[in-house]
Amino acid sequence: MGMAAEAQFHVLAVDDSLVDRMLIERLLKTSSFHVTAVDSGCKALKFLGLVEDEQRREELPFVAPETHQDVEVNLIITDYCMPGMTGYDLLRKIKESKSLKDIPVVIMSSENVPSRINRCLEEGAEEFFLKPVQQSDVNKLRPHLLKSKVKEEEDQLINNKRKDTEESYSPDKTRPKM
Repeated sequence: MGMAAEAQFHVLAVDDSLVDRMLIERLLKTSSFHVTAVDSGCKALKFLGLVEDEQRREELPFVAPETHQDVEVNLIITDYCMPGMTGYDLLRKIKESKSLKDIPVVIMSSENVPSRINRCLEEGAEEFFLKPVQQSDVNKLRPHLLKSKVKEEEDQLINNKRKDTEESYSPDKTRPKM
């Protein structure tokens, strides 16, 4: 697969550490990914269009909790240990969302804690990378991106077939009289 084809993938990188955020952003851009980097789980949810708490709902009553972002995100890579909302909390919120649950999520951490790794994988994380993240780790993202793209295309096909079926059996259509 050429670099031009990979440029279509958009990765949301979430890390409270500026150094780690810059490193992951550089590694992803080197692999021709479009990258949006934010420094917290709350900012990630805001970027994705999820309203995560009652206070925000009161501030923005016109925003629905399941509003999907305008910009398509193909993968989310997040640090595990962040103040406010952990990467695990972010993972759970994404997997609980109807509109975002199919986006692959990868967790990163500088701590090699097997129970933490297993918990994240059981909750739906595609991968768990130990920091510092390296180019070989970023190369492991491609299959997850391709898998999500194929699923997206299959869903689109199913929706199109469903529309065609609904239209062909619509009560508005009249059968020719014999």
